[in-house]
Amino acid sequence: MSGRRIFASPARRAAIAPYLWMLLFFLLPFGFVLKISLSHTAIAQPPYLPVFDLAHGFAAIKAAFAALSLDNFRLLASDDLYVLSYLRSLVVALISTSILLAIGYPIAYGMSRLPARWQPVAMTLVIVPFWTSFLIRIYAWINILQHDGLLNKVLLALHVISVPVVWLSTDTAMVIGIVYSYLPFMILPLYATLAKMDSTLLEAASDLGSSRLKAFWLVTFPLSLPGIAAGVLLCFIPIVGEFVIPDLLAGSNSLMIGQTLWLEFFTNRDWPVASAIAIVLLVLLLAPLLIYDRLQRRQLEGRR
Repeated sequence: MSGRRIFASPARRAAIAPYLWMLLFFLLPFGFVLKISLSHTAIAQPPYLPVFDLAHGFAAIKAAFAALSLDNFRLLASDDLYVLSYLRSLVVALISTSILLAIGYPIAYGMSRLPARWQPVAMTLVIVPFWTSFLIRIYAWINILQHDGLLNKVLLALHVISVPVVWLSTDTAMVIGIVYSYLPFMILPLYATLAKMDSTLLEAASDLGSSRLKAFWLVTFPLSLPGIAAGVLLCFIPIVGEFVIPDLLAGSNSLMIGQTLWLEFFTNRDWPVASAIAIVLLVLLLAPLLIYDRLQRRQLEGRR
């Protein structure tokens, strides 16, 4: 009877729905990946051992659990290829996110100060790139950055350079592609936060003798911190695991962790090592989310 009462209320069912979603689409897949990461590579189908077979009874399942090991995680910690891939991914994500914040903040600030009738137009212009296929946009950058591409032609015409510069297959090309692709993800949360800010606060700061710059740093910037945090997380987390942009625009000598994961899974067919890479990557990406959640909780407690 009590169980019926729990599920009888629509509000209770709505509250349970997110947990069911997390269970079905996060925890269960995570459990499968974790199990494979603790297995051993094998020339078989699937290419790992042990494989749980419920039909063989509890003894076989117990033996399969006993055969699991942490060898794949030890390999990641001992092999420079994986360590450098993780470090490179974090550095590229940090640099790219910093550039995105430096570019996206002024754009979002300018959008929030436009007349109300022009703000939807500015929003549409920011979202327009999403209407084109992601791969087409990256291939367009290949044409722009190649040796005889548009960028070198423009720089030569302006006499900025005397000979064509090698842009393609470099870290610079990769960062350009990342910044271009993820810029809307930085602008939109910043704009949403800045647009909601009460303009009378700036008027009050001006009446108290603050200059525009001082009012910005004392009023606007602190109030925009939630938007900054959201934009940084929306960009930093997927950039760490980025695969397509580094694979198409960067050089082949320096791999990011997304490329290393793809090589292990599809080229080497080493599913246990690939799964271990994915598990460690997930843990690394959960860390900033947990820190952000903790800061948000402290902020809410401070307000109370």
